Amino acid sequence: MPQQYKIDKVSHVKECFEEASDYIFTDYRGLNVEKITEIRRELAKLESKYMVVKNNYVKVVAKEKELPDLGENVIGPTAIAFVNKDANEIAKVLFKLAKDTPLEVKGGLVGGNVLDSEEIEALSKLPGRDQLIAMLMSTMNAPLQNFVFACNDTIGQLVRVLNAVKEKKESA
Repeated sequence: MPQQYKIDKVSHVKECFEEASDYIFTDYRGLNVEKITEIRRELAKLESKYMVVKNNYVKVVAKEKELPDLGENVIGPTAIAFVNKDANEIAKVLFKLAKDTPLEVKGGLVGGNVLDSEEIEALSKLPGRDQLIAMLMSTMNAPLQNFVFACNDTIGQLVRVLNAVKEKKESA
């Protein structure tokens, strides 16, 4: 019979899994409380949580939610970044912080697919959702802008020709 505090912990982890859409698993060995708090603050700015979790709790929740086998992601000390919006933005922050700390990204569960650390790193190098939307909008806007510039140039040419005719008549 499981103890009540373990049942409560598993239900809390389950809530976190239900609130998030994607998950990035890290190894937090060598991090002190100060560094973990810094990671939590950085991720909170992006509306994500960072939590140290027992692997057994994660396995129980994954089994209940019928998630794919997480494999290597739940071996050893594990902290999870629960991603609510854009997984690549969270991955960028984690890899940036990993440069200055002993934090190690193990892998993740993004879009229902289990990814290893190299795939998460590749994901972190992609432009974010907002950047992609901006790129799409500028691409869609370019033909219209070019049309406006062409129309303005035609009108400008007409004005320059009329001005040249006016100057020629004034000098004659």
